[in-house]
Amino acid sequence: MIAIKNEHDLESMRQACKITAAARALAGDMVRPGVSTKAIDKAVRDFIVSQGAKPSFLNYGGFPASTCISINATVIHGIPDGYILKEGDIVSIDVGAYYKGFHGDCAATYACGEISAEAQKLIDVTKQSFYEGIRFATQKHRVSDISHAIQTYVESNGFSVVRSFVGHGVGRQLHEEPEVPNFGRPGHGPRLLKGMTLAIEPMVNAGVYDVRVLKDGWTTVTADGKLSAHYENTVLITDGEPEILTVTEGL
Repeated sequence: MIAIKNEHDLESMRQACKITAAARALAGDMVRPGVSTKAIDKAVRDFIVSQGAKPSFLNYGGFPASTCISINATVIHGIPDGYILKEGDIVSIDVGAYYKGFHGDCAATYACGEISAEAQKLIDVTKQSFYEGIRFATQKHRVSDISHAIQTYVESNGFSVVRSFVGHGVGRQLHEEPEVPNFGRPGHGPRLLKGMTLAIEPMVNAGVYDVRVLKDGWTTVTADGKLSAHYENTVLITDGEPEILTVTEGL
C-alpha cells in the first residue's frame, strides 16, 4: 500500500529531509585527496545526531555505517572504511536521516580533485537524468513515466541505467511502496497522487548495466569494472510541480 502524507506528516518529513540534504552537503565538501571514507562517515553521523535525528542507514538490515560511500566502479552500498580518497576518484555518497517518525534519503556523486572528462560527463548525465525524470513527477503521470524519461536521457548519452536496484517510496519507513525503476516503458505502474513521497535515484554505469554484489553482502559493483554514478532526492508529489524535499534552506 502506498502511503499518502498529510500536512502534519510533511512538517516532520521536510525537516528530516533538510537534515539529510545538509548531511549530504557536508559529506560532499569533505571529498578531497587524503580524506578517509571512515572520516566522512563519522562526520555525517555526528552531524545528524547533533540535529536531534538518527542516521537512517546505521544498522538498517545490518548495514554497519551511517553512510554508503561508493568509489569509482562501486555502484551503491559501499561500506566506509580506511580507504583514503585519491585524485581522480569519483565518490558516491548516499545518506538518510530519521526525524520525528520520518526518513529523508538523498545521494550524489562527487569528484575528488581532477577527474577524467568521461567521469565528469557520467556525473553530469546522472544528475541531469534525475531532473529529466521529475518532469513527469506530477499527478497526471504514472511511475514508469519517470522511469522512461531517466532511461531515455541516460542511454541517449551513451550510458546505461542499473536495473537490479531501483528507487522507492520513503516516509515512515526508509523503503516503502512503490518501487521507482530507472528504466521501462511509459504509462505503467501506479498513478502519481498528491502526498506521495518518492526517493528517485538514477544509478548510471559507464558500461553495461549489469552489477554484482560482493561477499560482504552489501558492496555492489559494475560487472565490467567501469565507473558508476548515483544521484537521488526525496520528492513530494503535489497538485502542481513536484517539490524536492532534500534541500538545505532553512535548516
